[in-house]
Amino acid sequence: MASIEATKAVEGDGVPVARAVLGLDIGGTKIAAGVVASDGSVQGFVSAPTEADRGPDDGVERLFELGRRAVAESGVAWEAVEAVGIGCGGPLDSANGILIAPLHLHGWRDVRVTELATAAYGRPAVLDNDAVAACAGEHRYGAGRGARNMVYLTISTGVGGGVVIDGALHRGRSGNGGELGHVTVDWHGRRCRGCGRRGCLEAYCSGTSIAERAQEAGMHGATAADVAQAARAGNTVAARLWDETCEALASGITSIVNLFEPEIVVLGGGVVRTGEQLLAPVRERVSEQAIGDPVQVVEAELGDAVGVVGAAAVAYERLPAR
Repeated sequence: MASIEATKAVEGDGVPVARAVLGLDIGGTKIAAGVVASDGSVQGFVSAPTEADRGPDDGVERLFELGRRAVAESGVAWEAVEAVGIGCGGPLDSANGILIAPLHLHGWRDVRVTELATAAYGRPAVLDNDAVAACAGEHRYGAGRGARNMVYLTISTGVGGGVVIDGALHRGRSGNGGELGHVTVDWHGRRCRGCGRRGCLEAYCSGTSIAERAQEAGMHGATAADVAQAARAGNTVAARLWDETCEALASGITSIVNLFEPEIVVLGGGVVRTGEQLLAPVRERVSEQAIGDPVQVVEAELGDAVGVVGAAAVAYERLPAR
């Protein structure tokens, strides 16, 4: 793989131009791309359905085409795009840029995605776990700016996470550390669709799980957003489901806080768009249960672009200062 350190964007007269990174996000529901400047601003943000069942060859090609479209729509010259950052769920080999067998992309095995990206774009590429990358984005540009110790959780189709310890991202031995969505909150509990174990945080708090539990309770066809809305309107079944979700999330966060003792917990993802309906009870319960100093529980700031910004943040982490 080409070295990022060797990549320098220059104008025709040899003067360095403003640096930019192409961020690519591979999610279970959608893929996204955008050009991210060194201050975290995003141009040309675009997304499309993942359609993972069409296989990795088709998926990777559509992802790279989406990246080309993002650059074209951004107005940023290709010469300024120094590198490509890619975020995807694990398991993966971040050091060697390989998607081993992502839980949300069935059949995508041993995909050498950074090698393919470098060949497609003529730029060095890096890969990281998508939630770890999102954590990097929120730490560098978002709600966690300036924090020495931070926990990030994305509550979406699944539940993922990342941890910053003493100012640095925690990745673990092979880059798959920080799987906070698979912290156990009930070891006799629901089967987790992601990892197959029982009682994971993801099995109770993901948008998928909320919808499944609503179906089981007779709210046929209800999404997580529908459950939240019905709970606000006074529906007792929905209110019970929502309270259970908040309890499980608070339980998981409390365990994570007790383990890492961060000064801030940042929550992102589609389920968190319910705002204080989720945040307020979770914040209260974590405050009551956690050991040690109080911890902030706040909403993420980067919104829908967090995956793209996070992937770019990982690339910037490995770029030399200029």
